[in-house]
Amino acid sequence: MLTHYPYAELGRFQGSWLDAHYHFSFSHYRNPDRMGFGPLRVINDDIVKAGGGFDLHPHDNMEIITYVRQGAITHRDNLGNEGRTAAGDVQVMSAGTGIVHGEYNRETGDTRLYQIWILPNQRGVAPRWAQKQFPKTPGEGLKVLVSGLPHHAGTDALTMHADAAVYGAVLAEGEALNLEVAGGGYLLVSRGTLEVRGASLVAGDGLEVHGPEDFSLYARVPTEIVYIDLPYINH
Repeated sequence: MLTHYPYAELGRFQGSWLDAHYHFSFSHYRNPDRMGFGPLRVINDDIVKAGGGFDLHPHDNMEIITYVRQGAITHRDNLGNEGRTAAGDVQVMSAGTGIVHGEYNRETGDTRLYQIWILPNQRGVAPRWAQKQFPKTPGEGLKVLVSGLPHHAGTDALTMHADAAVYGAVLAEGEALNLEVAGGGYLLVSRGTLEVRGASLVAGDGLEVHGPEDFSLYARVPTEIVYIDLPYINH
């Protein structure tokens, strides 16, 4: 089963430096029908204005992935980590036993990113942070970016403590990509327009997948996607 969540119908917060759209309940946005999808708890589509950012705050026992779509975000935490992650690249933070961090837009223009929170498959791990550049080229198909799945061990993917994987892809205009989903999945259109079973998905839209499903994505224009692969989820 495929369920389309249009960008215009997502939860919303708008402040002086943050314009956020929520795929699931978060902060002051509460929707009892959108409390998560299996271990996937948060997908926030954030626009962070230049000079703005999330001041130092704590987390524990959560895997937090940031996929930057435009601009760049600078991370700082109490472990001494600091780094800048630019558009198309990824950072992952295992909050584990506890971490305090901040995320700041130190660029001259807006930064747009996805925050993705996934429940860990083990609690109390040592906190950590890592980031990586991931060049993606049209025609390469899905590229694994972050994974906790055993069959991705030894690949270039960043690791996380979760039974899930996050992929990215860039599709050329007219390119098609087939998705086979055994368990669950969540597809995000970062930019461009996709056709899926006759329906149009535009930038910011989400597609929730209850597997098993086998379907094609067709890029009407140059398109960038993020796909989150999840274990089987009861309907």
